[in-house]
Amino acid sequence: MAVLFAAGSLCFLLGPIPAFVAWVGPRTDALVFVLGSVLFTVAAALQLRLASGHGRARGIDWWSSAVQLLGTLFFNATTVRALSNTLASPSYDRLVWRPDALGSVCFLVSGGLAYVAVAGGLARRAPASREGVVAAVNLFGCVAFGLSALAGYVLPGTDTELNEAVANATTALGALGFLVGSLLILPRGAEPA
Repeated sequence: MAVLFAAGSLCFLLGPIPAFVAWVGPRTDALVFVLGSVLFTVAAALQLRLASGHGRARGIDWWSSAVQLLGTLFFNATTVRALSNTLASPSYDRLVWRPDALGSVCFLVSGGLAYVAVAGGLARRAPASREGVVAAVNLFGCVAFGLSALAGYVLPGTDTELNEAVANATTALGALGFLVGSLLILPRGAEPA
């Protein structure tokens, strides 16, 4: 699960970097985003299965995992649609941005629930533990993805995002937060040397 989250994070970290797009081209870049979203979905499904346990009640961990999985499905729709559309398409803002915004809201809710589970409240500081750091950096990633969705809004009647540079930067920052969180949940025996 951690490896899948890390690999998906790398895709979203590389994808918005202009030099990467120039190197691989827009179509390959879009494929990298699709791959990243699919990796996130598989990892989120594994996390939900883990949170489901053996007949355990549906606690905050389960709800956080379920909402996260839903968010990844919205991002699947976003990335697949973006692969088949261009900004010049008049339906871009309706077909791509809305699932992105809904995915970001789901991630914010999921990250908030996970943080509350670890810290005891959104306004409380996460404990100085591996679990606390994971919750904090993942919530940071969720907030950054939310800012990316806002900045990536395509203005109606145009093919212009509200702020492409901010959308790209906050996507990469969010992915970096998710990457750090996923590396921290690697089993100790699997940590890189």
